[in-house]
Amino acid sequence: MNIKYCTTESLEKLKTELSYLINTERPAISQQIADARDKGDLSENAEYDAAKNAQGMLELRISQLEETIRNSRIIDETKIDVSKVAMLSTVELKNLKNNSHITYTLVPENEADIKKGKISISSPVARGLLGKSTGDKVDIKVPAGSIAFEIIKISR
Repeated sequence: MNIKYCTTESLEKLKTELSYLINTERPAISQQIADARDKGDLSENAEYDAAKNAQGMLELRISQLEETIRNSRIIDETKIDVSKVAMLSTVELKNLKNNSHITYTLVPENEADIKKGKISISSPVARGLLGKSTGDKVDIKVPAGSIAFEIIKISR
């Protein structure tokens, strides 16, 4: 079993997608298969083949979502210690080389969105910050080399 940690919001998104796939997409593909079958010879029916392939991909996605939902554990944000960087911490950093400031929130892998400042807990930056406290200076190894940061603020 591969436990996935997530927020209530992300679990609801997964459940909504699963419901849509089961209740909307699955019947639509079944109808496409039935329509293609009505056209006769299945051995040379490209529409039938395409619909069957789409059905296979859909069923795979449904299966993956069901497994993810089944193995998900919701993170209780009220129990997060803000004295140290942890999952769901929002961390304000100062780049010690150029004095720029950046803020990241450490989230589960499936919730990462760099445009919104949400980085995966398994990213090099997040791994370098985990367990650190406000005022700590850290050197984080990234693909382009090493970056020195100071932790300015940790919040939830």
